[in-house]
Amino acid sequence: MSVLNMPSSRSLPEAELERITELAVSLSGQLTRVTFDELEAAIAGGLQHLVQATGADACRLTQFSESGAVVGAQNLARIVTLTAEEAPPLDDWLALRLARGEVVAISQPEDLPPEAKALRQQMDQPWRGALLGVPASVAGRVMCALVINSTRVTRRWPPALVERLRLISEIFGAALQRCQHESALRSSVAEIERLNARLEADNVYLKEEIKNYHDFDEIVGDSTALRLALARLSQVAPTNSSVLLLGPTGTGKELFARALHERSRRHARPLVRVNCAALPPTLVESELFGHEKGSFTGAVGMRQGRFELADGGTIFLDEIGDLPQEIQVKFLRVLQEGEFERVGSSRSKKVDVRVIAATHHNLEQAVAEGRFRADLYYRLSVYPIHLPSLQDRIDDIPRLVWFFIHRHQRDLGRQITKVPQTLMDALQRYSWPGNVRELENVVERAMIASAGSTLQLDAPLVFSTPMREKAEEVSENLDAVQRAHIENVLERCGWRINGTGNTAERLGIHPNTLRFRMKKLGVTCPDGRGRRPASPPAVTVSPSITPAPGSR
Repeated sequence: MSVLNMPSSRSLPEAELERITELAVSLSGQLTRVTFDELEAAIAGGLQHLVQATGADACRLTQFSESGAVVGAQNLARIVTLTAEEAPPLDDWLALRLARGEVVAISQPEDLPPEAKALRQQMDQPWRGALLGVPASVAGRVMCALVINSTRVTRRWPPALVERLRLISEIFGAALQRCQHESALRSSVAEIERLNARLEADNVYLKEEIKNYHDFDEIVGDSTALRLALARLSQVAPTNSSVLLLGPTGTGKELFARALHERSRRHARPLVRVNCAALPPTLVESELFGHEKGSFTGAVGMRQGRFELADGGTIFLDEIGDLPQEIQVKFLRVLQEGEFERVGSSRSKKVDVRVIAATHHNLEQAVAEGRFRADLYYRLSVYPIHLPSLQDRIDDIPRLVWFFIHRHQRDLGRQITKVPQTLMDALQRYSWPGNVRELENVVERAMIASAGSTLQLDAPLVFSTPMREKAEEVSENLDAVQRAHIENVLERCGWRINGTGNTAERLGIHPNTLRFRMKKLGVTCPDGRGRRPASPPAVTVSPSITPAPGSR
């Protein structure tokens, strides 16, 4: 460390040196005791006291980065106090030497070297004065420098004064280092709290999802209709485009949504599922967008909505056709601008979410009838995928049957190794109005009813008049529909009304209520009595089909 133009020792009034010494002691104790929030004001006050103690006109504290660059004026404005607005800015020549750890003492402009042209010009007009720069090293690097200006009179800078000012500069430097460390610590704590809050929200959601998670290893099937749907899935999965899944209930729309998410660039973030049909209209907005504490009765705390939980990931909106119209407007804003407000808040929040929607409704018809917004429909239907019904995937039924057998047999305590060919043919002839979900339920019930290693149905399927064909035959009159349904269930139960598992129980009504309804609708037993003998089983156990290796 070198000193430029340091004059020979010349005594200062003892009172002035004593004031500066007392200020150093006072600053050392004060800057150690103040809190982080008070430190900035304490440094500014210390600079003011230093100006008064030295009789200078201006004083600044300049910070340096680890690379030696001067901290920008925007940051300096928070901790710098100048008593003279005309004080010159920090010259590049001066800043370079202070960053090197050199003391710069200028008593008059003539003391400046030729390379300090800018500083010489500043000191030549409109005033003649003096300048002292004293750097402070903390932990082996120059943290800051104290720069004192005397703008009206020239003065000299004796070594005794420089040493005391160096001590004050180092006190300020230690305070700045403490400020930087605490600021970095606070930033780290804030980031940790933010990540913990997000992790906690993700964990809460995932715990809820585990309850409903269907552990499919893959989408089972190799039919032409399914391959076409999977081909469209593969095309759109890597993009961020919205996808609309269309198809009857039970065709596996949630399974397709999971496959889309897992094959996207967002797979590291969660797939958040929302069943729009299951949410009460009064809670849809709070569930989707969250709410602030006290925003309505029962809002005892702030809650993040599903869109916030899905930030960076994917949100799957099942049964989007049941979304209330008043929520459709706010939902459209999220799709268009990525913004929403929590219930009870006026502050907008930004999210980056990919939307996958699904419905079994005809949305085009809903738009025509005014039940669904046209602009929302076109925003959702960027890339529609039609999921085939099980009736269009007859060839996939054997693979699905064995898939469900392997899936449930451990939990049910069964070891099914054979499926009769007649049973498999019957399953392929049935119309499956409930699609894959209904097939899984039928297989699970059959496994419960099967005592041995051969799969047997718990009740015969009605193959002669499948539900879909019967629905086409009856008129749209409500009584005709009820009569057809009651006759269908009666036939499956052998026209038995009372008893466990028979018609009244399956329909969920009292036997007397069923008899009254049958009389009103004109439903009579074919043999003329109230009960027809049970028909022989529609499916017999004969030739068997054994599962092919790996047929899952």
